Amino acid sequence: MKKIILATSILILTVFATNAQSYDTGIGLRGGPYNGLTIKHFVGEQTAVEGILTTRWGGFNITGLYEMHKIAFDTPGLYWFYGFGGHIGFWDGDNNPWFNDNENYTVFGIDGIIGMEYVFEDIPFTIGLDWKPAINLAGNSNFLADGGALSLRYIF
Repeated sequence: MKKIILATSILILTVFATNAQSYDTGIGLRGGPYNGLTIKHFVGEQTAVEGILTTRWGGFNITGLYEMHKIAFDTPGLYWFYGFGGHIGFWDGDNNPWFNDNENYTVFGIDGIIGMEYVFEDIPFTIGLDWKPAINLAGNSNFLADGGALSLRYIF
């Protein structure tokens, strides 16, 4: 229970740590090898923070990212973005084909992200496709290259 409270607190602090004068916020679903929830909050015209809560291997990960957004191909509403951040995760080794043991893992590490996002003009939604590689620094040191996902967010 303490791990869940700690992980939730880190997500909330990561997402709302920066105050901005003008911003948009989107909350939605993230689908891929790591399924979960995503919230993106713009802290400037071209910068955003994103919090991601995903489940996998009988556990969950919490990721915080700082992202830079640029217009893509001179197309209104289409953006490419890149960024970096960190994660903390709690995994069950019984549900992980790579570990195949009875251990529970607490991991943390660094993440990168690169992707494209389209903001619909007439409806309050965005759709994005990204790749989010990660390196675990502790708990189970390895490189995770399968962090790609499709995200759909409601903007308000």
